[in-house]
Amino acid sequence: MTDRLARLLEQPSTRNFIMGVILFNAVLLGMETSDRLMGRFGWLILALDKLCLAIFVAEIAAKLVAYRLSFFRSGWNNFDFLIVGISLVPGAQTLSVLRALRILRLLRVISVAPRLRRVVEGFITALPGMGSVFLLMGMIFYIGAVMATKLFGDAFPEWFGTLGLSAYSLFQVMTLESWSMGIVRPVMEVYPYAWAFFVPFIMVTTFAVVNLLVGLIVNSMQDAHHEEDVQRTDAYRDEVLARLSAIEARLVARDERSETLSRDETARRIAYDRR
Repeated sequence: MTDRLARLLEQPSTRNFIMGVILFNAVLLGMETSDRLMGRFGWLILALDKLCLAIFVAEIAAKLVAYRLSFFRSGWNNFDFLIVGISLVPGAQTLSVLRALRILRLLRVISVAPRLRRVVEGFITALPGMGSVFLLMGMIFYIGAVMATKLFGDAFPEWFGTLGLSAYSLFQVMTLESWSMGIVRPVMEVYPYAWAFFVPFIMVTTFAVVNLLVGLIVNSMQDAHHEEDVQRTDAYRDEVLARLSAIEARLVARDERSETLSRDETARRIAYDRR
């Protein structure tokens, strides 16, 4: 019974159905933000939302029955269990924060869609290397914030008055969002040589460290795709070897039958000649 239920859950049609329910539920949650739609069809939207939640709960329950304790050995199953569990919290229907968290059900598409799952797994694989880059970035920001506070804090307290304000302003500069006309040029009107601080900061953070992060993520994705290709190649090789083994077995069996028939025919001829 459990094996049959597990095979049913692993079928592509079942996964596509769950994915369709997830996307449909995401549309419903978006419709709940419209006062006009809720005023006219609120009862229907809420009923369909509860139906989607019931389907998710039934899916999780079926997986628990089929896989038992091994269900929790998969990180993606734990992820699904947490997402659905948030929707079942009693306060989720009254507290706005918990109600907003229901949109996290859309993230279940990641666990259902294999390609999205591989992308996330590649991103997670890159996290250790990204941690080192983030540490480097934090050190650069701390040094830059201390320098900017001491250099520009007196004239521009709204941007560089404290260490936190300086760090936030430098983050805006790093993202290149209105960094020149919004921050650097006004500062240069008071401190003409301020460019000597901001330009190297942008060169190091925006064009070096951020691109280093992008490179780590891209390499991780490439490794994930390469592993997928290797697995696909291994599976294809195993299938080809299985087919060759089956063909070899049939050829051997045919040769054995031919040899047996030949021996029988020879024996009959010898017996006939003796007569």
